Amino acid sequence: MILQNPVYAALTGPHASFAEVRGNARRYPSAVAPFLALPDSPTEQDWSDAAELVGPGTVVALMRPDFPLPDTFKLDRRMDLVQFVAPASLPAAEPEAVVLGIDDVPDMLGLVALTDPGPFRSRTIELGTYLGIRRDGELIAMAGTRFALPGHTEISAVCTHPSYQGQGLASRLIRAVAAHITAAGRTPFLHTGGTNTNAIRLYRGLGFELSNEMKVTIVEPV
Repeated sequence: MILQNPVYAALTGPHASFAEVRGNARRYPSAVAPFLALPDSPTEQDWSDAAELVGPGTVVALMRPDFPLPDTFKLDRRMDLVQFVAPASLPAAEPEAVVLGIDDVPDMLGLVALTDPGPFRSRTIELGTYLGIRRDGELIAMAGTRFALPGHTEISAVCTHPSYQGQGLASRLIRAVAAHITAAGRTPFLHTGGTNTNAIRLYRGLGFELSNEMKVTIVEPV
């Protein structure tokens, strides 16, 4: 199932143009996202190619169900991840949302630094459409699309400035991003940390259904 190996499905599918490639190993450019991808059942050669592709001293993340790590990589840390698929009723327009562009990246990086919604780098905005809400010129909330898979697009970077939390801004932006995804004939899905109870409560409240329990494994070539 492609949702169990979303980064590989993206980098061998709709996001193939972003892929740095060696053999069957794929990765996003480091300024775009920190993710490495391998086939569902990687061979010894696949891991060797991955080590060459990543290079020494570089830390990358794998997002997939748990797996044994070969001697060619060392484990930095491993975290629980849960994946949810959106209900058909989710999409809704949001009049206050604006499309964010390259000129907004400094503000987006500032908001990410305050809220830590997950990896967001200087070129992450190239992966899809990002929407934001501004008040008095300040970016106070955003959400967008990251991994594009066959038939599915991931909602990501959902975050709200601490001073504006509790106002439903995240829910409104999630619905608005979902509307962009479904308009393209795709199904929205997303990930969050397995211990992030607030986010899980939010997503379940919006009708998202659990699709996979996974791991984010942070590794570095030996």
